[in-house]
Amino acid sequence: MPHTIVVFHSALGLRPAVRDFAKLLDGNGHTVHTPDLFDGEVFDSLTAGMAKRDSVGIPELSRRAADAVDSLPGDCVYIGFSMGAASAQYLAGSRHGAKALILCHAALPPAMMGFEEWPQVPVQVHYAESDPWVERDHVSAFRAAVESVDQLWDEHVYPGSGHLFSDRDSEEYDAESNALLVERVISFLSSV
Repeated sequence: MPHTIVVFHSALGLRPAVRDFAKLLDGNGHTVHTPDLFDGEVFDSLTAGMAKRDSVGIPELSRRAADAVDSLPGDCVYIGFSMGAASAQYLAGSRHGAKALILCHAALPPAMMGFEEWPQVPVQVHYAESDPWVERDHVSAFRAAVESVDQLWDEHVYPGSGHLFSDRDSEEYDAESNALLVERVISFLSSV
């Protein structure tokens, strides 16, 4: 079943890897949107990207993300990479009718995002087992919230410590893990 999908980029910006990921999903029959929350800027380091995030500010990034989906149907699938996971997670939890949420390289407890209860939205999560940026207690809290409302929780842990192992232009890139991530995302999308 084709979906309307919104993919939010990491703190590195809307890099080619994110665009290629979106094209791949589009080629599988989905309609994919890739909002650029960073005014066209891209970065080679998370430090530089996080400086951009901080200069724009979280409230403004949240506003930009909400504006990007304002004209889209409510039953979107939201996908977020690292920093973009917060936007995807918030919109999946707050916009009525969200079809699914896919988080790559990050997950936050719903309470941290202001949710008392997770809505009826299935979730898939991907991260490296030793990723220093992913807090396991955050993942566990999110899993508990999703499972408490009897929704699907599909968690995938990959070898290594590369935070953005799915970005082919990153020195953390892992082709095998990325291929598996893509395969699992496509399978998950066909099941929701």
